Amino acid sequence: MTNSLMPFGAPTAPRRTDTSISIVVPIYNEVESLGHLIEAIATSVQILGIPYEIVLVDDGSRDGSTDLLKRYASERSDLRAVLLRRNYGQTAAMAAGFYYAAGDVVITMDGDLQNDPADIPVLLDKLDEGYDLVSGWRKNRQDAALTRLLPSKIANWLIGQVTEVRLHDYGCSLKAYRAELVRDMNLYGELHRFLPALAFIEGGKITEIPVRHHARRFGQSKYGLGRTFRVVMDLFTIFFMKKFLTRPMHVFGLFGLFSAGLGTILGLYLTFLKIFLSQNIGDRPLLILAVVLVLAGIQLLGFGVLAELLMRTYHESQGRPIYRVRDVVGSSAANGIKEQQR
Repeated sequence: MTNSLMPFGAPTAPRRTDTSISIVVPIYNEVESLGHLIEAIATSVQILGIPYEIVLVDDGSRDGSTDLLKRYASERSDLRAVLLRRNYGQTAAMAAGFYYAAGDVVITMDGDLQNDPADIPVLLDKLDEGYDLVSGWRKNRQDAALTRLLPSKIANWLIGQVTEVRLHDYGCSLKAYRAELVRDMNLYGELHRFLPALAFIEGGKITEIPVRHHARRFGQSKYGLGRTFRVVMDLFTIFFMKKFLTRPMHVFGLFGLFSAGLGTILGLYLTFLKIFLSQNIGDRPLLILAVVLVLAGIQLLGFGVLAELLMRTYHESQGRPIYRVRDVVGSSAANGIKEQQR
């Protein structure tokens, strides 16, 4: 992973006209921001001269955003509205946006106008340098220091340590992805903030650039300290996926063998005391510990076998390979052989 930084307002290179982009924005109770948001996105993207669409995902809004979004979608040819049945959360809204996005490149951002759509061309230019994901870095973030900035810094450091994908700002929603990358991701829980780590697991090439950040103009923030527990739990999930997704037996089996082995050693020691030294072992806590360790080891080994079966079923049922190919370089003869083998 490379952390390349680019100044604001850098000149954009001429873009390919055969590339299309989708701007995906989850919306939840942003009725006052909607009109400004759509116009700002359209203004920033139209100057590029390439096909684009704006995909706004309404995540069960209750403030009139849904009706306003329906009206805008009926009036504009560049807007697609995806209306969820209820409030599922930002991760589900992001997943729905990815599903309905038709562009070759997908841009994500928040709907509260704190992300600046004027940074989209800079993200696209960086993506054209050969990256699969370009993440925004709110270098001069306009949020409360105690309730937002401090928890964010701690979370970014912790996520970087666990995932080994070190970014300054995991929480920034302004990102650019190649469409084939997001189509390979299955999102649930609070995994939207771990998209760079998921992209890394999929073999994506990742970088980040500074982007502008504005203070909230309308409404109230939907984020708070209450999400910390859910984020930590999902961080454990990401760690497991990164290390053991295709080999779960390596973690369950390791702990299982250690536990069963230690329990067996303790059991042999107690057996020696009973048979050769005629000591009473029935009232010793060590006997209970030995039994518990052996049983726990057997259970962990069983979990490992089940996890292996689930992993194989998951990959085989979806036709998902355990690898990702970035490119194939070589003569067309190899392709001819492959066609004959089919």
